[in-house]
Amino acid sequence: MSTATYTVTGMTCGHCVSSVTEEVEQIAGVTAVDVDLKTGSVTVTSEAPLDDAQVKDAVEEAGYELQS
Repeated sequence: MSTATYTVTGMTCGHCVSSVTEEVEQIAGVTAVDVDLKTGSVTVTSEAPLDDAQVKDAVEEAGYELQS
């Protein structure tokens, strides 16, 4: 198991959290996604380390930006 935490900007409500969660969950190997709206923190648990580019693409697909 691998866990990584990212910071996402632009989220303002529960719908934002749902959108990000749904997109990131679609990445192969992801087993859990925990989004903290207040801090913008997104913790992703997966079977193996993820490619940050995949997470960035998923977050952007949801309409938000991954901070680098």
